[in-house]
Amino acid sequence: MIKMTLGMAILAVFVSQLAAAQDPSLPHSSASSEAPLPDDPNQFHLFVLAGQSNMAGRGKVEPIDTELDPRVLMLDKAKRWVPARDPLHFDKPSVVGVGVGRTFAIAYADAHPGVTVGLVPTAVGGSPIIAWQPGGYHDQTQTHPWDDCQSRMQQAMKSGVIKGVLWHQGESDANQGSAPKYEARLHALVERFRTTVGDPKLPFIAGQLGQFEDRPWDELRHQIDAAHRALPEQLSNCGFVSSTGLKHRGDNVHFDAASLREFGRRYYQSYVSLTTNDSR
Repeated sequence: MIKMTLGMAILAVFVSQLAAAQDPSLPHSSASSEAPLPDDPNQFHLFVLAGQSNMAGRGKVEPIDTELDPRVLMLDKAKRWVPARDPLHFDKPSVVGVGVGRTFAIAYADAHPGVTVGLVPTAVGGSPIIAWQPGGYHDQTQTHPWDDCQSRMQQAMKSGVIKGVLWHQGESDANQGSAPKYEARLHALVERFRTTVGDPKLPFIAGQLGQFEDRPWDELRHQIDAAHRALPEQLSNCGFVSSTGLKHRGDNVHFDAASLREFGRRYYQSYVSLTTNDSR
């Protein structure tokens, strides 16, 4: 009897799902089954996708976004490891779409031969940063973003090693009550992620809010932006990703699919800058 290698097993799963994966309207539960994982957890590199709608992704899904790559998996809503395809998130099924995660993961896999990348989607559209603390509640979606994220991270860490957090959030805090408190809450969030993961140097990368001509920033958005920009100077192993030149999908809030793919590449370049001299 011929022993099936991990690569052969993964290939078999992906081939069996190829037809279903071409239809992005199918829910993950019907289009994907559990994928084989690396025998060595150290070869399964995990990234948490956190924040609100632009991290969850609202770009239009195209065939390129549903192509399966055996090197990239995602933790689905049921906490199963399945092949990654957009939409990765499930916060608002009727509107969720392309995000930054897959592009980031493919770039990472290209640079790390032999490694499998696992994405841990946790973003919740519209969630303020205060919901990203223990017991924090987002009443619009009836969810507890941080508590759910923590549970998903703990499940993910049973199979691999969390290598970083990709964060995009802040629109919901661009108000008089929250903007002045945003920087302190952001710093606390970074430390909370690091404590939960057990890595005081865990890379944390924040993406810039959308810069759209038809929607100039007010002073409150400038405050949120200042907190994001200053993060690398104030906390170690933190990155900032510019959104310059990226376009919205027509609503002056959400990036379009092409921009989100580009954003994913920029997130990866930021990660490279943080970890070039690191053993990660």
